[in-house]
Amino acid sequence: MPSRKKSCMFGCSFCACVGSLALICVALATPRWAGSELRFARAGSNLTVSLTYGLFRGTCEQFVDLGLQVPKNTFQVSDALSSSSSSSSRSLNVATIVVLVLALLSSLLSSAFTCTNAVSNPYQTFLGPVGVYTWNSVCGVLILLAMILFPVNVEGSRLPVDLVPGGCSTQVETHLGSKHSYGYSYWIMLLILLLNIASLTIIYSYDHATYSKKKEQERPIENAPKDVILF
Repeated sequence: MPSRKKSCMFGCSFCACVGSLALICVALATPRWAGSELRFARAGSNLTVSLTYGLFRGTCEQFVDLGLQVPKNTFQVSDALSSSSSSSSRSLNVATIVVLVLALLSSLLSSAFTCTNAVSNPYQTFLGPVGVYTWNSVCGVLILLAMILFPVNVEGSRLPVDLVPGGCSTQVETHLGSKHSYGYSYWIMLLILLLNIASLTIIYSYDHATYSKKKEQERPIENAPKDVILF
């Protein structure tokens, strides 16, 4: 059976891993990754489109310069992008989803490993701290990659512009400009990174303390105090 200290430390790390797992699910499920306001020119007037979207679904509002507002409608991101001529936006969106699913699996494995260490002592195998380090690190790297891919899709591949024809069911001509902001679904990933770092820090602190104590106990006799040697 593990010591009380080990169970406590790995239990805290397990809570951080479970929190990370839950937040990845929230990020995947919620449609508040970004909001975009786009202006288009079309015959007779200018059109302003307001989009709020995530990885799977979004909402669209349209405002005509004459004061007319089109009712808000909801759309599926995959359906909207399937009608777009650009494949890069669709590919990057799929890549972001795949990366987050892999991060979810990594976080699940990390949770399982920390739970195993909290109730047993698989110290000499991959199930020990090495496994926890590995899966936490993999999860953190994947989350960071997702945080890079999504803005690249929004800013570089013009994801919002590609969403307008299919998502808003309107034809636009000239894109005049756009403004983007990122919502809580995106910034949640920073919290996921912090939880991964916290989990790693807790395990490292315990592992380092255990290693130092073991080395202290194995210290050669020549390093012992002279009075002890004389005795």
